[in-house]
Amino acid sequence: MSDMRAVQRKISPVLDHVVINVMGQLDEAAAQYVRLGFQLTERGHHTLGSSNNLAIFGTNYLELLGYLPGRETMRADLWTHPSGLSGLVFKSVDADRVYATLKDNAVPVMEPMSFARPVELPGGAQDARFKVIRVAGDEVQNGRTFFCHHDTPELVWRPEWQTHANGATEIVEFVIASQQPARTAALYERMFDAPLLTPTDGGFSFSAGAATIFVLDPAAVADRYVGAALVSPDGTDRMVALVFKVASLDTPRAVFDAAGVSFKPYADGIIVSHADAANVALGFTA
Repeated sequence: MSDMRAVQRKISPVLDHVVINVMGQLDEAAAQYVRLGFQLTERGHHTLGSSNNLAIFGTNYLELLGYLPGRETMRADLWTHPSGLSGLVFKSVDADRVYATLKDNAVPVMEPMSFARPVELPGGAQDARFKVIRVAGDEVQNGRTFFCHHDTPELVWRPEWQTHANGATEIVEFVIASQQPARTAALYERMFDAPLLTPTDGGFSFSAGAATIFVLDPAAVADRYVGAALVSPDGTDRMVALVFKVASLDTPRAVFDAAGVSFKPYADGIIVSHADAANVALGFTA
């Protein structure tokens, strides 16, 4: 590939959204996240068979993904992952360019796939349309890494959905626990080209728009997030924690106190245990 073509193909990591796999527990997970002070969109239903509720922030969002009764065999590949954080999703500005770039970089990748989700609006339902480009094979353990191209971003980032009682304005950290951080992080350097990774205590990090992605060994995760996050008992990688930006920590503290939700201080703010947030540790930082 020529140098000019390489420049044209180069893509940058920008977090689009995160996926929390709740399987058949959508109602229970949604109730947990409302209790934690997130405003959720109405239940959406993908044309592929899965269903979701979203919490929309400034440039990224959180997706609670599961299935309705009787639909557990639709998109069955999704439900083989453990419940909890299971999707790291980057923005795509050109699905074909992302696909070609990943192939050029020797990353196993599936061809772009299109689907839609009806969105109920005051003027009637409209279809939010997407294309996803997913890293294939076993490159990602216990979850998925993919790109999302929004054909209709105006049906996702709506101002009336971006205000949350806990004050969250953005996802600013996504955390992967890995016994071999260098191996796990190397995938992302292949996807986006070096130099990408910054060494940090217990692993590596890299910037992805408003967020920083951390790949840390389990001991570093336990230390940094004061034991609030899960790790895999079998030693495989696990996506385990998120951190949200808030203007003041007083706002989430008041929500959690009113709801009777326990939280602990950690180096950068406060954190809620995975036990209270559908198997994901949730940090809040000002």
